[in-house]
Amino acid sequence: MSPASSPAAFTHALPSYLDPNHLGPWGTYLQQVDRVTPYLGKLARWVETLKRPKRTLIVDVPIHLDNGTVAHFEGYRVQHNTSRGPGKGGVRFHQDVTLSEVMALAAWMSIKNAAVNVPYGGAKGGIRVDPRQLNRGELERVTRRYTSEIGIIIGPSKDIPAPDVNTNDQVMAWMMDTYSMNQGSTATGVVTGKPVDLGGSLGRREATGRGVFTVGVEAARRIGMEVAGARVAVQGFGNVGGVAGKLFAEAGARVVAVQDHGGTVYRDSGLNVPALLDHVAQHGSVKGFADADTVPDSDFWGLPCDILIPAALEGQINEKNAGRIQARMVIEGANGPTTPQADDILHDRGVLVLPDVIANAGGVTVSYFEWVQDFSSFFWTEDEINARLVKIMKDAFAAVWQVSEDNKVSLRTATFIIACQRILHARDLRGLYP
Repeated sequence: MSPASSPAAFTHALPSYLDPNHLGPWGTYLQQVDRVTPYLGKLARWVETLKRPKRTLIVDVPIHLDNGTVAHFEGYRVQHNTSRGPGKGGVRFHQDVTLSEVMALAAWMSIKNAAVNVPYGGAKGGIRVDPRQLNRGELERVTRRYTSEIGIIIGPSKDIPAPDVNTNDQVMAWMMDTYSMNQGSTATGVVTGKPVDLGGSLGRREATGRGVFTVGVEAARRIGMEVAGARVAVQGFGNVGGVAGKLFAEAGARVVAVQDHGGTVYRDSGLNVPALLDHVAQHGSVKGFADADTVPDSDFWGLPCDILIPAALEGQINEKNAGRIQARMVIEGANGPTTPQADDILHDRGVLVLPDVIANAGGVTVSYFEWVQDFSSFFWTEDEINARLVKIMKDAFAAVWQVSEDNKVSLRTATFIIACQRILHARDLRGLYP
């Protein structure tokens, strides 16, 4: 065999469209795959599959602004892997969205879906736009144009978007309607996280935060931590952090600190979580909440707490602040909030990290319930949904904990072991076409 035709000659670690010196979040994901590869056995022959998205679509999103000009925004939809089923993953609107970020988020969705064993692959989408700079009409036009542009690769049995950062049930309603108008028939199953009146599921909005709370309670029980009385700090107080904080407070924990894009508030005796949620709903941020002390954002990571919930954006816990964290347990509500370097620092300090790929999987689990309900046109009660969600999350976390114990690895690596084995086993069974 000549060198040119040897297998090594066709193994490329990075796609040509990425800068190896600035990999961003995709680089974090690749390091996580490298850590799990030694545990994959014979399936490791397929591991390069995990390092390349199946399909990457970059689109131009032009719209008329109300001032009479035409604005152009960059949009993405990445389908990382569909060996186990159609793509599934959110759409975020943020001015700093990059292709690397969306690729990593799509890959983490592959891992997450496999970890809780729902029949999806991983996908993700985004638009480089600051939605705060658009009015409602302009936001609708951006959403509808983006949906039309990616409509060639999404669908109820192909790829099912959902809400993510700066998107919500209204954005999903516009996406569903746009796709349906282009298809000529109503297709409620093309997105999840829709309004209940349009085929959405009860319990979907709270599902991610409920999943964070569920695995947090399970982990606390295993390490002998009492949730009642525990001090909780939360970064990000939207659907994920807000719901998780509310549930921990209802369980008797003290939510002592909350940080969001507007600032950081702290109260050692515990914040009034319902009042803080009302304040955020009215003012868009924790900034100005009267019944708390305002502290510098840089002090947030060093505040005394037992449980830390990063529920904002990726890369928030890094080598610069990981050494300051006082929590016994970190529950990742956001996707990719901890860098690999910070992971190692926290591990060496004995801080238990509940990784995003299991901790925040409650959202996609109830999205799966919504998708099933849309196909059958038969809808469950909220109690039924919550009970099914809690069971799936508990069972999945128990499996991850056991693999972690058996292999003496972190919970993140244990989750990747389970998920990657499921993904690559499906790839192995299906083979390559043609």
